Amino acid sequence: MARSHNFSAGPSALPMEVLREAHREFFDFAGTGMSVMEISHRSGTFIELARQAEQDLRTILKVPDHYRVLFLQGGASLQFSQVPMNLLRGKRTADYLHTGLWSGKAIQAASRYCDVRVAGSSESSGFDHIPDAADWQLNPDAAYLHYTENETVHGVQFSTTPDAAVPLVCDACSSLLSKPIDVAKHGLIYAAAQKNIGPAGVTVVIVDEALLDAPLNVTPDVLNYAHQARADSMLNTPATFSWYLTGLTLKWISRSGGIEQIHRANQAKAELLYRTIDSSDGFYVNPVQAASRSINNVPFVLADPALEKTFLQLADRAGLNGLKGHASVGGIRASIYNAIGLPAVEALTDFMHDFQRIHG
Repeated sequence: MARSHNFSAGPSALPMEVLREAHREFFDFAGTGMSVMEISHRSGTFIELARQAEQDLRTILKVPDHYRVLFLQGGASLQFSQVPMNLLRGKRTADYLHTGLWSGKAIQAASRYCDVRVAGSSESSGFDHIPDAADWQLNPDAAYLHYTENETVHGVQFSTTPDAAVPLVCDACSSLLSKPIDVAKHGLIYAAAQKNIGPAGVTVVIVDEALLDAPLNVTPDVLNYAHQARADSMLNTPATFSWYLTGLTLKWISRSGGIEQIHRANQAKAELLYRTIDSSDGFYVNPVQAASRSINNVPFVLADPALEKTFLQLADRAGLNGLKGHASVGGIRASIYNAIGLPAVEALTDFMHDFQRIHG
């Protein structure tokens, strides 16, 4: 069976090494005679699996000892509410940077729990850049400053970590483990797994222990970071198979040279794709300002929108799948996460050259 190149924004591709290892262990995990999906999350076998996954993540990201690592459920959409539930800590306001669709959803959700101040925004220009830090209007009394490190829909990404006098909260859903990140500069980082970390079903939260002291009274136990930390992320039955595959993916990242090597590979893929777009004499157009371009999600449009449907149909037939842009913006989008190798991007750019030659 021929494997397609999966450029979907998520769930995205998993490394073939991970899929093969999971296939070998599917019916008999660690000599139990059962699939990992069938063993108890309270068993010693699973607890060791979970412990190793946490340790591998800590090692890869150099997580300081005073941070807790949680493997939760619900994705970013739940974190949009879980963050203010846990981190307001008696304050009434929080600052948010608005850089695209997903930061907008985070703002909307947090507004139910506090006074959200949009400290900086690029909405007026169509989210084509990260707003200049000199223009941010930060509140020194805010409970925290929230930013979306990479916007999957609009294809913009922070080149540096924001400076903040209050706890810094990062939505790293589509970028965690694709590039280095200084955990110590953050109060909390969250990321759904289905981009660079593993399959859908697990949400990684890395949180400073100092912030686990005063959740809102209405916060359910299962959404209370402190309760989950005390229960080692097993306050209820976790997504065991997704956690297992995440653990395998973390080992693959380590074998692949760690975060620095992964980052270099991602930069090379992005540079090739952007070079193809920029050298097309306007046949393909990426709307993002160069300094804010994402290495994870590359949106582009065709100068002739009438060709878009044909492009997507022919790309799909060529085994280049998941390229349709988000419904809110349309166009084309190539998500080039960790498991998408350079040969896949080369296949895409070769197709783009051929398509332009025929239809340009």
